[in-house]
Amino acid sequence: MKRGKVVNRYKLAETESKFAQIIWDNEPISSGELVRKCEEKFNWKKSTTYTVLKKLCQRGIFKNEDAIVTSVITREQFDCIKSKEFVKESFSGSLPKFLAAFMGEKKIDKEEAKRLKDIIDKYIEGE
Repeated sequence: MKRGKVVNRYKLAETESKFAQIIWDNEPISSGELVRKCEEKFNWKKSTTYTVLKKLCQRGIFKNEDAIVTSVITREQFDCIKSKEFVKESFSGSLPKFLAAFMGEKKIDKEEAKRLKDIIDKYIEGE
């Protein structure tokens, strides 16, 4: 798979993201229940729900087996993948550059600094 395809695989439009959240919040969810929820939330027809579901299943984010929809990757895994891609593309993969840009002039309290240090220490220790 080409690099560009991997990036696009996890890029969701705003509506796709809201749709995905419905699944993550309710899984396992029957496809019928998903249709009902999408009709309530987005005013979608059944065909629209199935079209978007099929698209996200083809991208390997969800699966629909025996009319039960579940995730292939968790919301946390999805967010992690997207975050890594963002740092890679926007900051040449440099976490220090990302943190410097993110922090800017923002000050963090001692507890936040300790949490960041703990994360780094665990990474260094190989946990």
